[in-house]
Amino acid sequence: MNIPATESGAPTEAVQRRMFEIMTLAKACDERLRKGISTGEFLTVYWPSRGQEAICAGLGVCLGRHDRLVTTYRGLHDQIGKGVPLIEILGEMLGRQVGACGGKGGTMHIADPGVGLMLSTGIVGAGIPVAVGLALAARAQKTDRVVAVSFGDGATNTGSFHEAANLAATWQLPMILVCQNNGYAEMTPTVDTMHVEHIADRAAAYNMPGETIDGNDPLEVYRSFSAAVSRARAGGGPTLIECVTYRFFGHFFGDQMAYIPPEELEAAKAADPVPRFADRLVEDGVLTREQVTEIEEDGRRQIEDALVEVLASPPPTLDELDRDVYAATKGR
Repeated sequence: MNIPATESGAPTEAVQRRMFEIMTLAKACDERLRKGISTGEFLTVYWPSRGQEAICAGLGVCLGRHDRLVTTYRGLHDQIGKGVPLIEILGEMLGRQVGACGGKGGTMHIADPGVGLMLSTGIVGAGIPVAVGLALAARAQKTDRVVAVSFGDGATNTGSFHEAANLAATWQLPMILVCQNNGYAEMTPTVDTMHVEHIADRAAAYNMPGETIDGNDPLEVYRSFSAAVSRARAGGGPTLIECVTYRFFGHFFGDQMAYIPPEELEAAKAADPVPRFADRLVEDGVLTREQVTEIEEDGRRQIEDALVEVLASPPPTLDELDRDVYAATKGR
């Protein structure tokens, strides 16, 4: 895949528009889910990703359809960026047959290999070794496929992160380790869990490139991701990218967020990456204010249309209980 860019390396206007579309859709979907849960329209468990939309926009335009992505339970935005249909995402979250996994996996376990989303995991750090296996497979199959794995700051304190980073570097795998550092490992501030200023500094221990970027600036995210994808695709090995961002809501929906200083949250929301990017696109002449409104309205319309189909779909039936759990054996 050739990542569309201008001669300066910046994304083309078409790519910038696509990034804004992804960010807007992720924002609107998060808002609609929280509204539906709050009003009792539907019931699900949800880990909000609002505020982290610039990261999924970068992933969405820098990864090709044949590239692989592994994400976490806080993965709504990543799933949208990778191209998983809204019906499959919402259907899985609401436990309906139209869900990506037939409504049996729930919010934590959404996968769509058809578009390259291989895993969403509820175990902190568990997806990173899986991504190593996927990257090793890509090499064994002699493809130019790149594997990205997304995880939070807390995951970098697990053994699975360090073991996987060591293998990825030792074997020089086509892999991008994307840390979405939103400042809190569940309810614990990142500064209380590690004695390094930047998570990306940990890359030095494995002799791989590491970079700390503004994870709320879509153009900065694009620059870093596109360079890492090109490096990995050319055989240059893995990269650790720390995207400094912020989550606007708690660890889970309903979290009272008593551990977050109000002034800190207020400052983060004032720097909301979605309207900030919209303003920049208008100032740069990429979009008009009317086009921004049209994109926002289209995103909300897509979500409502998907919800109509999802809510009309039944939940899994009892005969689905052991399907996809046990392998079928001939003669039994």
